Amino acid sequence: MLFQATAGVPRSAHVIVLGNEKGGSGKSTTAMHIAVALLKAGQRVATIDLDSRQKSFTHYIENRRDWAERTGLPLEIPRHFNVARAEGRNVDVNEAAEFSNFAAAITEVEHTHDFVVVDTPGSDSYLMRLAHSMADTLVTPLNDSFVDFDVLGVVDATTYEVTGASHYAQMVRHARRQRRVVDGGLTDWVVLRNRLALLGSRNKKLVGECLDRLGLRLGFRAAEGFSERVVYREFFPRGLTALDNLDAATLGTRPNLSHVTARQEVRNLIEGLKLPIDERGRRRAAARSEWLAAQDTPLDTHDLLADEPPPVAIAQDRPSANL
Repeated sequence: MLFQATAGVPRSAHVIVLGNEKGGSGKSTTAMHIAVALLKAGQRVATIDLDSRQKSFTHYIENRRDWAERTGLPLEIPRHFNVARAEGRNVDVNEAAEFSNFAAAITEVEHTHDFVVVDTPGSDSYLMRLAHSMADTLVTPLNDSFVDFDVLGVVDATTYEVTGASHYAQMVRHARRQRRVVDGGLTDWVVLRNRLALLGSRNKKLVGECLDRLGLRLGFRAAEGFSERVVYREFFPRGLTALDNLDAATLGTRPNLSHVTARQEVRNLIEGLKLPIDERGRRRAAARSEWLAAQDTPLDTHDLLADEPPPVAIAQDRPSANL
């Protein structure tokens, strides 16, 4: 594992891993919003996409870079890596190549960045397990239904009692144990309830209760993520997030109440993750915001071009009356 390869070397970057073996749970959207939120907080952020087939996270960042260049908008862009999955016939050779590529990306940024956000593929693979064993914070987005809950736990059909842990949960449990053995580190596991219904329902209540019970058994925290909103899908082509300046020039349309509510959801998510955000970064972000706000303000020269002071009279030497 990568921790063994870097034993004794302190890591400065906090690693956030987005993981779930089931696709369509919103991993890439959540990863992008977390990365941009951290950048806006003045943190130095690197991002890694391990899903070399879909590349949703990579395409999201590319769209953001292209839109910033096209419009001249000052959109924050993370340092990004796309780690390809090896496709050779020999499994050992493939894993060695994947390990080497992933290790190279981590090594390049671990001491120069505050956070590394890693998006994993929606299937069990060597790279996925490797990333989970490195996570300081593991975020598992989960659509708010029992279809997706099945990735984590088994539920009794009559009583809705949780009767066991499923395959993905067992994999996470093993990865966390391995992390403790290697470097004594602890992984904060947060299960994120995405695509929440805007109105309360019996299904929403039951899923929440089951998550609470399973969380006590497996050691994760349940948190509310993003509601089912069209705006999150509309952001992707331009690489935008709910935290960007959502005016007509940026969006191409006037913002509405859904945009405002989405922004608050993201802020609540970041607060709930309890990430170790550096205070110096916050000051950098505040200084950057002040600079951007003052860009179009004309320079006030009133205090710079003051009137010249009057000449100072120099008294001539006169003979003293006492001499």
